[in-house]
Amino acid sequence: MRNFITLFVCFISLSSLFAQPLSPSQFLGYELGSQFTRHHQVVEYFKHIESSSPSKVKLTFYGTTNERRQLLLAIVSSEENIQKIEEHRLNNLKNIGLAEGTPNADLPAIVWLSYNVHGNEASSTEASMLTIFNLITKKQEWLKNTIVIIDPCINPDGRDRYVNWYNQVASSPYNADRQSTEHNEPWPDGRPNHYLFDLNRDWAWATQVETQQRLVQYNKWMPHIHIDFHEQGINEPYFFAPAAEPFHEVITDFQRSFQVEIGKNSAKYFDENGWLYFTRERFDLFYPSYGDTYPTYMGAIGLTYEQAGHGMAGLGIITDEQNLLTLQDRLNHHTVAGLSTVETAHKNAKVLNEEFSKFFKNQNFKYKSYVLQGNKDKINRLKSLLYKHDIKFGSPNNQKVTGFKYSTGAQGSINASANDLVVSTNQPKGNMVKVLFEPNAMLSDSLTYDITAWSLPYAHGLECVATSSIINAFEVLERPYVANLEDAYAYVAKWDDLNDARFLSALLKANLKVRFTEKPFTQNGVTHQPGSLIISKADNQQKDFVKQLEAISQEHTRTLRPLKGGFSDNTPDLGSPDVKLIHKPKIAVLGGEGTSSLNYGELWHFFEQQLEFQITNINSNQFSKINLNDFNILILPSGYYNNIFNDTQLNNLKDWISKGGKLIAIEDAVRVFAGKEGFGINYKEADTIPKKNPLLPYAERERAYANKMITGAIFKTEVDPTHPLAFGYKNVYHTLKLDNTNYNLLDSGYNVVHINNNTKPIAGFAGSEAVKTLNQSLIFGEQSFGRGSVIYLSDNPVFRGFWENGKLFLANAIFFVNNNAFTL
Repeated sequence: MRNFITLFVCFISLSSLFAQPLSPSQFLGYELGSQFTRHHQVVEYFKHIESSSPSKVKLTFYGTTNERRQLLLAIVSSEENIQKIEEHRLNNLKNIGLAEGTPNADLPAIVWLSYNVHGNEASSTEASMLTIFNLITKKQEWLKNTIVIIDPCINPDGRDRYVNWYNQVASSPYNADRQSTEHNEPWPDGRPNHYLFDLNRDWAWATQVETQQRLVQYNKWMPHIHIDFHEQGINEPYFFAPAAEPFHEVITDFQRSFQVEIGKNSAKYFDENGWLYFTRERFDLFYPSYGDTYPTYMGAIGLTYEQAGHGMAGLGIITDEQNLLTLQDRLNHHTVAGLSTVETAHKNAKVLNEEFSKFFKNQNFKYKSYVLQGNKDKINRLKSLLYKHDIKFGSPNNQKVTGFKYSTGAQGSINASANDLVVSTNQPKGNMVKVLFEPNAMLSDSLTYDITAWSLPYAHGLECVATSSIINAFEVLERPYVANLEDAYAYVAKWDDLNDARFLSALLKANLKVRFTEKPFTQNGVTHQPGSLIISKADNQQKDFVKQLEAISQEHTRTLRPLKGGFSDNTPDLGSPDVKLIHKPKIAVLGGEGTSSLNYGELWHFFEQQLEFQITNINSNQFSKINLNDFNILILPSGYYNNIFNDTQLNNLKDWISKGGKLIAIEDAVRVFAGKEGFGINYKEADTIPKKNPLLPYAERERAYANKMITGAIFKTEVDPTHPLAFGYKNVYHTLKLDNTNYNLLDSGYNVVHINNNTKPIAGFAGSEAVKTLNQSLIFGEQSFGRGSVIYLSDNPVFRGFWENGKLFLANAIFFVNNNAFTL
């Protein structure tokens, strides 16, 4: 009996022990910071914390990545708050007008901690585990009036790409010499997600599945403070709030001052530990799609915390100051900064809720409504984006609307109808509406960290009038599209949107033959514009042709107009040489060393997720071994290729083009061909480029250099809509220019899109010296080369996936420009 009692007591003691949360080191079986933890181990640790502390922690699995890794949130608070967690969530939304009803008094503060948005900035996910352990075991007092939401890894695919690589190549023990392989990641490195997008630039544009799924949760909670944990160069110790100028004008005095409060509290702990840090430099609050600015424009105190390290640091590295920087150092710094911020929220919960509520009150904005016009596809695409942010919109009554007209940059009017879109600032998220839609954001300092223009009407290619009065709007219920094709000689579809290109892609994949017209033609009084798609019975003899076409048009909600015959009211007829068969392209896209991983990822995502058209990715290291004759299109993403395209490879490339190949060079890839024999592209004349001042004082050079910079500014360009590269466009296009590289107009070729005499940006910053070289400069053009073509896209038409209005240029380049039947 005594032995039984002893065993029973031991069992109870062990059960009690196992019910306690284990530290990360205890759970993982190694000292936290001595190894990089794989994502599935992180998920298992958070599950352990929930199972051992269910009264304090609730997990929400909010989605999966492209590579099927789990995305999760941990909701952490006191037992009393967890019991009423849904009530607290709704009360917070009531406090800012996003839910009906009156909130309770004494609302808790809500702090959201986001880790590892850049996969190779991997110390922060390690810190997330130590942070949650400390909160539930040592900081319970703070949780009585604070809810902490932890996203331990925003970018699991990128993190595991880095961690798996590092664990494979690292020495044991680690080698702190930066020349070691473990400190030199291969292309494309672990920073981006699966499609090589920078998720820290995607908050507002929501092009990626991680962002889309996260925003659902973010808008359900609407936190008061949001921290985005990062890493920077190994020689820059630690950055925390307050942020640097410029601040966007919608940011309130309280948001500014509370950043200082948060920074001072963090400084106290860093000072106690003797850790170096800096504030108010480099990381500004302007571009709206960061993990600090997006929350700021949603009323929160948005913060970026940057720890020295990055993918270069590994488990330990020697800095330029000959100090050893370890992973354990980095995760400890992030843990202390995160906990310090939670403490500040705990001490200021009441004022945070009060000021948060004020942010969502209606403000006296210059523009109170934005009325947008354009084709239905573009309007619907913008609606889809607004849904993701829970921004309200509607359709106007038939009326004349007057205000700032985006196409002219001056006062003007449009005749609005129920087919148009109205987005008003007279709603709780009015500040975000202003930020996303205003024609030109006010910039307090030209030295910024990112692009300075992004206005959605320009990005989506929509006409817009911003008006100082509120335009009443009503909801339009979309009717389901039903395709019902009558028997006809042929069918014609419009071409003015990427959805039309996606439809074409589906037709080609189904092995249906499709033509396009290079000239407008009229049948039965209806004029069909250049680029219109023609699907005829003459080209498609299969029995189920109409049924198959009907199913595809139904899926893609495309309206097809039947044509009774091939004879047109005016030429061309359907059998004309100007109505050309579209040959299914075989496309290769270059990737690997030298290629911009970001632009490569934009193209990869464009083809797979938007166009749904298969491409072949080829690696730059293997380029000399590739048989280009297997392809008729080669796309060079932005990059630096001088080591790849030596004289031999350039000659091989010219030979391939001259036989009928089509080369598409994007942004920095155009540099490869500038001034090279046989290629018609050249930099702007040297004598038009301002000379440097060698006597300019050191302290003034950064500011003076800004005069030569273009930081993501929008320019109005002229378009030749008769050229196949521009089918579906009108005679004006707004381009997003990312730098000051400019090219002369093609002497022998087609200058399809160019900047004429109007070199002043319509939005964003461009230095006074930089704009001097823009006059008569090429944006997009085509050079004929034997039987083939070179297409120069000197600005990126698919930038970050959000510059929607540029994407049709790329589709035109693929399907229409120099469309030939040559087998190479």
